[in-house]
Amino acid sequence: MTLIKSISGIRGTIGGRTGDTLNPLDIVKFTTAYATFIKGSKIVVGRDGRISGPMVRDVVCGTLVGMGYEVIDIGLATTPTTELAVRWHQADGGIIITASHNPTQWNALKLLNREGEFLTAEDGAEVLRIAEAEDFDYAPVEQLGHVVRDDTMNQRHVDSVLQLKLADVEAIRQRKFRVCADTINSVGGIILPQLFEALGVGYEILNGECTGRFDHNPEPLEKNLGGIMNRMREGGFDLGIVVDPDVDRLAFICEDGTMFGEEYTLVSVADYVLAHTPGNTVSNLSSTRALRDVTERHGGQYTAAAVGEVNVTTKMKQTGAIIGGEGNGGVIYPESHYGRDALVGIVLFLSSLAQKGCTASELRSTFPDYQIAKNRIDLTPGTDVDAILTRVKELFAADPSAQVNDIDGVKIDFPDRWVHLRKSNTEPIIRVYSEAQTMEQADELGRRLMEVVYRNQ
Repeated sequence: MTLIKSISGIRGTIGGRTGDTLNPLDIVKFTTAYATFIKGSKIVVGRDGRISGPMVRDVVCGTLVGMGYEVIDIGLATTPTTELAVRWHQADGGIIITASHNPTQWNALKLLNREGEFLTAEDGAEVLRIAEAEDFDYAPVEQLGHVVRDDTMNQRHVDSVLQLKLADVEAIRQRKFRVCADTINSVGGIILPQLFEALGVGYEILNGECTGRFDHNPEPLEKNLGGIMNRMREGGFDLGIVVDPDVDRLAFICEDGTMFGEEYTLVSVADYVLAHTPGNTVSNLSSTRALRDVTERHGGQYTAAAVGEVNVTTKMKQTGAIIGGEGNGGVIYPESHYGRDALVGIVLFLSSLAQKGCTASELRSTFPDYQIAKNRIDLTPGTDVDAILTRVKELFAADPSAQVNDIDGVKIDFPDRWVHLRKSNTEPIIRVYSEAQTMEQADELGRRLMEVVYRNQ
């Protein structure tokens, strides 16, 4: 059983002992700490389709009422929908109840500021400090808050995406696309049909019932997507679309059933945006070099940020980036909002296909072709991650061809490849990502570092 407190929120498995899992007592503690930190009067709450969602929502909303807040409960909603709802309701903050790509037994509290953006590391640390102090002050009976239900946010989210300047809705409608979408038994099954109908796109939904009982591992990686890939190979579709349970990550499958590549979701959307509005881009250190190449081809400047959505958005603001995101399929388009949004990615990608008059596989062939290996190492209670990272830096310190970056774990850049080792913000694991011209080269480089970890655990 696990409880993880990081820049990505308060995340844990449901059930078990207090302090070790995400259980009702800990939910009350962290919700109270967040409400104390916000010092406001109105907070938006949205949730994905997880089995534990209603329980967590009831505890969160009850706690906020006990703190004297007006709670805007937007019900089953995507992470980007909830982020936008904070702004639209002019709320003081928001809580998203979702564990994103984690399996069924997990849930989490993702915490937002009044802009509908994730708390900074500094603000998150202050929430944790307040939680550990447990010096809480609840509202007297005359000043208790209340819950207001708002079921209009999903449609407003769809409408807002269609109104983006680069959303070529007419071209999409004329193309008469037919798509197959895997919404992994969560809120994507609610909002994506609304989006497709608004675009005039024909669709078939796999795993569309929002039960929270995921038909397969919910992380949108090729190894988990055999069902939709086989369906695409049967023919009749222009594009396969895959989202995670809270619909902030996005992966595409080509018309022939092959993976477009989750790393290339951001690359392809950025290429479309940059072709119309040249500017700068940002992605995290674990993302493909292809975004750098495409950005420079369009005359822009690429910058890498530490992993974590708030780190990416902070760097985007600093560099004036017009688009950014993460190689896990996360597209951040500031014209909409500073948050990963699969709906934005879908509409911009379809706009690109429609304008170019090409297939998904043809579009993929226009980008630099890198191969990225994504490995992981499960942590043991006694693992000294800092010692491991120090050992990795020492291993490459004398190599003149290696550039070592330690702003987030350790990344070693070579002229023709790179490898990045870091502790996950969302799971008790070390992620080892590596990229090269071939998958064999990428995997060999990653496993070289994994051996260092195993020897030092």
